[in-house]
Amino acid sequence: MGGPTDDVAFEYMVLSRHHYLSPSGARPQGSRLDRSAYILLSRIGMQGPMSIGELSDAFGLDASTLNRQTAAMTRAGLVERIPDPDGGMARKFRVTEEGHRRLEEDRAAHAQALDLVMADWSAEDVAAFATYLQRFNTGIERLDGRPWPRTQAPSARDR
Repeated sequence: MGGPTDDVAFEYMVLSRHHYLSPSGARPQGSRLDRSAYILLSRIGMQGPMSIGELSDAFGLDASTLNRQTAAMTRAGLVERIPDPDGGMARKFRVTEEGHRRLEEDRAAHAQALDLVMADWSAEDVAAFATYLQRFNTGIERLDGRPWPRTQAPSARDR
């Protein structure tokens, strides 16, 4: 006890309480999506149209939870139900233009909040942190069996 892994466990616990929050304790200015919508839109936007079953597999959530979340997103005009583009029986959810617009607004708001948090960090420190955080997340995903697609993820150089 008391080693580097304990330090990571402690800092991870502290980080989780800041989950989706800005330094002021509220959503970043300009952020309007709730956490579930932000994450679901990000995944569907990266992967393409997804069914409830595919979302369930991707997130490890039950269908009733996802039905509630996607219904709220559909009412808000963020996603739309479409026939499976591959001809399958299940209908899929696709991000609407409004959903893409709002997701990009929220991403920009989150990036701006992180810029404030890391204002005194060097570009090299920010890049190293991103590398370590991705490595940490991919380790969790490997154990969980639910990798997050990263090939289309926005990077700092795209902002």
